[in-house]
Amino acid sequence: MTGVSETKRVTLQELKNKMAEFSKERDWDQFHSPRNLLLALVGEVGELSEIFQWKGEVPRGLHDWKEEEKQHLGEELSDVLLYLVRLSDICGVDLDEAVLRKLELNAIKYPVKHHGSGSSSSSSV
Repeated sequence: MTGVSETKRVTLQELKNKMAEFSKERDWDQFHSPRNLLLALVGEVGELSEIFQWKGEVPRGLHDWKEEEKQHLGEELSDVLLYLVRLSDICGVDLDEAVLRKLELNAIKYPVKHHGSGSSSSSSV
């Protein structure tokens, strides 16, 4: 992996490939056991949590956040995603397939409830 891609969109497969190449180039595969990756993922979730820890409830879109805060948030979210993608790859889980299956299962578990006109529906999720 020689640099950041110029494209604005990326697939899970591309992320998986980039992470595998990145790790191979640095000889990190020896450290990327499922356990180690999970612990690293948990650590990154902790760092993500710290961003929100003392802010109380924040509005959608984070309109009152400084640009630097939003950039930091993006970096921590990216760390979580990258470790998750790497963990799924090392465990042999097709994340594309798994996430679509999970969405289907959730649709069955939490069906849309139709209420009379004027009523608002509540979410179980």
